[in-house]
Amino acid sequence: MNLTGLPQWVLPHLFPNKKYQDLSPAELQSLRQKLSRFQSESPDISVVIPAWNEENNIFRTLSSLASSETSYQVEIVVVNNNSTDGTQAVLDALGVRSYLQPVQGTPHARQMGLDNARGRFHLCADSDTFYPPKWIDLMVAPMVADKGITGVYGSYSFIPPEGQNRLGLRMYEFFGEIFIQIRKRNREFLNVYGFNMGFVTEVGRTTGGFKVGGARIYANIVGSDYENEAEDGRMALNLQKVGRLQRVTDRRAVVFTSPRRLMDDGSLTKAFLNRAKRQLKSLREYLFN
Repeated sequence: MNLTGLPQWVLPHLFPNKKYQDLSPAELQSLRQKLSRFQSESPDISVVIPAWNEENNIFRTLSSLASSETSYQVEIVVVNNNSTDGTQAVLDALGVRSYLQPVQGTPHARQMGLDNARGRFHLCADSDTFYPPKWIDLMVAPMVADKGITGVYGSYSFIPPEGQNRLGLRMYEFFGEIFIQIRKRNREFLNVYGFNMGFVTEVGRTTGGFKVGGARIYANIVGSDYENEAEDGRMALNLQKVGRLQRVTDRRAVVFTSPRRLMDDGSLTKAFLNRAKRQLKSLREYLFN
C-alpha cells in the first residue's frame, strides 16, 4: 500500500493527470502490444465491457486487464453504446474487439456483449474500474470446480478522488460489507454488480440474459442512480434458476472502482446517509422474506 491506500498493482494504470490524448506514442504502443494477448479466436473466457463516452477512462481499465496473469485463452470485448466522444477511436487505436450498440442503456450493451461472446465463461467489467492481475482466474475458479455454481461476484473498493486518501472510503466499505452479509441470506442477487461478476455463458443466454423492463443508465451521468430494474441483478436471479451464486472473497480478486457515483451526492457523508436510508428501509425484506 502507498499513501493513498491503493495497492501497488493499481499504480501503473492510473496515468495521473492524463487524458487519452496525452498518452505518448510509446505508451500507446506498449498498451496495444499487451492487449494483443487477449484477442483469442477460441477463448475460454470473454471479458465484456459496456462503454458510453469513456474516452478518458477506458484506457486505464484496459491497461489493468492487459496486465492480467491468466492460464486461460481470453478475449476482451467492448460494446460501444452510442458514444459521442472518442471512445471508438481509443478502441480502434488499441486494437480492441468492439461492437456498436445503438440502443441506449447498459442492459442493451451487456446483452449485445453476451450475444457475441465466444468464451465458455463470461466476465463482466466496467470502463471505470481497475482489475487485479489474478482477477480473471480467481473469478472463474468456482465455476470450474463446481458445475452447480452458475454465477460469481466479487468484492470491490473505491479509488479516492485526486489528492485524497482512502480513510473515509474504507469506512463506507466497512458498513457496505455489513449489508452484503445481510442481503446474502434472502436477497443475494442484490450483491451482484455488473462491474465485477461472471457466469457460465450458455446458462446466461438460456435463462433470460440481461433483459429487463427498463433501460438502466450509466454511472457517468451526473445525478444518476439505479432506479430502474438492474440488469446485473436480473442476470443473477436468472442464474439462480438453475444453479448457485458464489462470492469470490480472495483479496487478490478485489477490484478498485471509481467513486464518481458516490460523489454525485455531493460528499461521501451524504452518499453514505442516502444509501443507508435505502438499505434500512429494506432490512425486514433482507432478513425475513
